[in-house]
Amino acid sequence: MQSVDLIYKEESYKIIGAAMEVHKELGPGFLEAVYQEALEIEFQKQGIPYEREKLLTIYYKGIKLKKRYSADFVCYDKIIVELKALSELLSKDEAQVLNYLKTTKHKLGLLFNFGSKSLQHKRLVF
Repeated sequence: MQSVDLIYKEESYKIIGAAMEVHKELGPGFLEAVYQEALEIEFQKQGIPYEREKLLTIYYKGIKLKKRYSADFVCYDKIIVELKALSELLSKDEAQVLNYLKTTKHKLGLLFNFGSKSLQHKRLVF
């Protein structure tokens, strides 16, 4: 069996570690905005480059639409990071990240759920 190379392995490892640190410190039960603010602090402490609430432009047949998406974070100018604080992740949460990837042409999205007892995370590749 061949080993599969993970896209942006080092960068995603650092992002996941930062999210784990936030969940370890806060645990479940807070609003998504609390985790977003805490994760921003952790990104700063760990030197992870990011843009918070980055507006994403959507095009239809080459025409820029007025409607835009807002990703919780874009890290390293290439990884979409989306946060949730739910009892469980749903397929619509994954679809949201995949839409962000399609819109930006980025290849990797990380979806985190801080609402469960253990941090949940998914790697979504486009």
